[in-house]
Amino acid sequence: MQTKEMIQQKMKEAVDRVREENPLAGSITNTVTINLVANAQLAVGGSAAMVYLPDEGECLAAAGSALYINVGTLLPVYEETLPRTARALHAQGRSWVLDPVGIGIGSLRTKLLQGFRDEKPTIIRGNASEIIALANLWQLESGQAADGVRGVDATDSVDAARRAAVSLARWTGGAVAVSGEHDLITDGQCTAFSYGGSHFMEKITGAGCSLGGVAAVYATAASPFIAALTASAIYNLAGKRAEARCSGPGSFQVEFAVKPSMADEIGPASATPTRRSHRSNSRATRSWQSKRPFQVPRPPDH
Repeated sequence: MQTKEMIQQKMKEAVDRVREENPLAGSITNTVTINLVANAQLAVGGSAAMVYLPDEGECLAAAGSALYINVGTLLPVYEETLPRTARALHAQGRSWVLDPVGIGIGSLRTKLLQGFRDEKPTIIRGNASEIIALANLWQLESGQAADGVRGVDATDSVDAARRAAVSLARWTGGAVAVSGEHDLITDGQCTAFSYGGSHFMEKITGAGCSLGGVAAVYATAASPFIAALTASAIYNLAGKRAEARCSGPGSFQVEFAVKPSMADEIGPASATPTRRSHRSNSRATRSWQSKRPFQVPRPPDH
């Protein structure tokens, strides 16, 4: 069972390792937000590569340490690119992050997302509605009735998606991050929460998409749970700092894009290990609540 201190130390190690190694985390992502995704990956210390052709996806699956797949804006070629890339990632045991943007819109998106079920993403990141919809699409326990189109904006609360997130994490053996008024991160056994951020995140395009790209960067250096939690915590801190410096959504995006690499603390957060009893379906739960933010070493100046 992981303690708060153990989680804190692993998050520090992930941040340090990424800054030292500059790992490659490629992306096949939403064309609307591709620039912010790449810049955010660079800001935290990763290396970005953005592709969309089938053979390029397979090449990145082999060459990189992790890859990010976002289904936000689908081109016809993605019908071939995404399955081939996901199969290559799964076959080679590479970490990859799935963002099921717009789940429920169109037959191609549904077909692609359904096909990812057996490729088992390392991390799934989305808003509450997307996470619930994906669990329903994969016929996993979600605690919510399936109701079709979700789109890019959440209509459900983060807490309402907890059961779906746990089900997805247990199916994939990885982690699920649910973004919203606060962030929920789980590996199916331990559930953590990250607070902070800014109301301006809802006023710009790409905050969630770029978070997925950053999670892929940290997936090169840590377990799925630690990678997803570290990415969310840094984003919440960066959002809070950017809001203090900006005058509106436009300047917020500029401040936000350059701040993740400057994070010298992560938090606050709480972690709740949740395990199923071998004798029943009841859950034994312990909680830790951080009284002060996690401290992460300041990256070296370049």
